[in-house]
Amino acid sequence: MRRPKTVSTPLLLGFDLTEALIAQLARANDGYPPYNIELVRRAGSASQRLRITLAVAGFSEDELDVTVEGNQLIIRGSQMERPEAEYLFRGIAARQFQRVFVMADGMDVAGAALRNGLLVIELIRPELQEMVRKINISASE
Repeated sequence: MRRPKTVSTPLLLGFDLTEALIAQLARANDGYPPYNIELVRRAGSASQRLRITLAVAGFSEDELDVTVEGNQLIIRGSQMERPEAEYLFRGIAARQFQRVFVMADGMDVAGAALRNGLLVIELIRPELQEMVRKINISASE
């Protein structure tokens, strides 16, 4: 059985991967860890800045990994079990997570910092320059 295409207009070229991307993101993001996304305004700056803050209490810097793969920002966390610990009660589980954000074209990661159990990732999109490109037409016989 063939599935219908999400985008049915021929005017949107190259958007055929949108459905697969949305399905992948739905599987990857289970709600943990919670996060905020802020728009950061800078006086006199035309560039767009975003700040993603994830609550990663209990994770150390070496247990977190922030990567950019294509247009996806991927944050992974993996806490190590402490085999020497003898728990009387364990309410804080060692957890793994993966959080995926899709970045628009031109977005770039400016930096990341871990402070007080919060992982802060700064994104920037420089002011887009309007570009017009002339395409030469060749006559073929």
